[in-house]
Order: sequence, then structure tokens, then C-alpha cells
Amino acid sequence: MKNPPNYAIRSVDHALQLAVMLQVEGPLGVGEAAERLGVVPSTAHRLLAMLVYRDFAVQLEDRRYAAGPVLSLGASSLSHTSRLRAIAMPHLAALVERVRESANLVILAGDHVRFIGTVECAQALRVGNREGMVFPAHLASGGKVMLADLPPERLDLLYSAEKWADRPEQRPNLAALRRELRTTRERGFAINAGRTEAGVTAVGRAVRGADGTAQAAVSVSMPTTRFSRDLLPGLVGALAATARDIEAELRGAAM
Repeated sequence: MKNPPNYAIRSVDHALQLAVMLQVEGPLGVGEAAERLGVVPSTAHRLLAMLVYRDFAVQLEDRRYAAGPVLSLGASSLSHTSRLRAIAMPHLAALVERVRESANLVILAGDHVRFIGTVECAQALRVGNREGMVFPAHLASGGKVMLADLPPERLDLLYSAEKWADRPEQRPNLAALRRELRTTRERGFAINAGRTEAGVTAVGRAVRGADGTAQAAVSVSMPTTRFSRDLLPGLVGALAATARDIEAELRGAAM
């Protein structure tokens, strides 16, 4: 379970957010970085300069900044992730307007999920920005809907005892996980009730590519105090519509 530190260091948090933006979204200018972080341009410039110094960023000829050697993902991975996020973000915003809770876009990274996009809702008590964070896939709602789509042999490999030898206490029971994923496949969505973060409940649904396999997942996250089973039909319906809209736009972009 992941909880925020009691004493967050704002400058460190801003630098980490910038690093994630560069890695996932591509090049940024100083002004855009300042606007995204809610800081003055001089602060954004100092943060970017430090990222360059530590090889987390490089400055391009047009004076924008891009991911440096430490953050390099590989051209194809970066291109796909950036395109996916760019397409999904307006749809996440529409989802937030509809359900009045925060929404996320996640991808599978081994046995973890990585948050590549978040749109926060406007409620005072809300789940905040999760961009760049990673959680165990078998615990997260978006992770479970993507794991449910994997061939059995790949799931076995991901959760083999050998791969988890250095953290055996964290390895899930594979038989129980298979049962949970079978239920997820049957109903088409997954719930995470406080398994990754105390006091947070999330509902997730897969986003599928042209071949029908799960490429990512969208989720709605809310304080557990606002969640009830009566809300599920509306949340699942909104997630399904959002996933379909993203899928349709991804197909159009691939043509």
C-alpha cells in the first residue's frame, strides 16, 4: 500500500513531475512546464536546468527540453505512449465531468501498472494526480483488467516464484489471482478497494487496440467514503463509453 509522505518536499515533487512529463509526453518549453506545475517560469527553468545537469533531460535546438539518457524509453515506446496519452486526455476530462471523480490512464509495465495520465475532479476531497506513479498490477483496478487479458503462460511467467525470489512475501497466490482475473473477464471491469492506497477506491476498464487486446486501462478513483455499490452501474457505464471513444480515436489515428 502506497501513501504520500508526511512532509512532501515541493521542489523535489516538481522535478519528478517534470521528469515524468518529459518521458511520457515528449518535449516541453519553459512556459508550458511552468503552467503545468503552477510555478513561475524562472522556477521551471531552474528545475529543468537541474534535470539537464543530472542527465534526466536535454535541451533541444529550439530551446525546449526533452527526456535525457536516464529517462530514454526507446523511440517506438515513447511514440506509442505519447500518442495514447494525447488521444485519451480529452476523454478523461469528459469522464470527470460526467462522474465528478478523478480519472486515470494506465499502462502495464511488467507486473506493475504505470499511471501516464490523470485528470483530477473539482471536489475538495478528491484523489490527486497519480501521473508517473507505479503500483502492483494485481492490486490496481486498471492492472487487473489488463492482466485478465494476458495468455495463461504469460501470467504464469509474470508471477513465477523465480521472478519474485527477492520479494516472496509480496508474490500473490497465483490460484487466487487466476480466479479473480476470471471474474474480471466475465464482468468486464475491476475494483480496487484500498489495496494500493488507504482510503481510495477505484474502478477500472480496459482500452483495447485494433487486435482486441488490452493496450491500456481507464479508471475512476475516489475517496472510499464516497463509494457505494449502488454507484457501480453508472461508473462502469461511463468507463465503457470512455474506453470505446478512446479506442475509436486510436483506430482512426492508425489509418
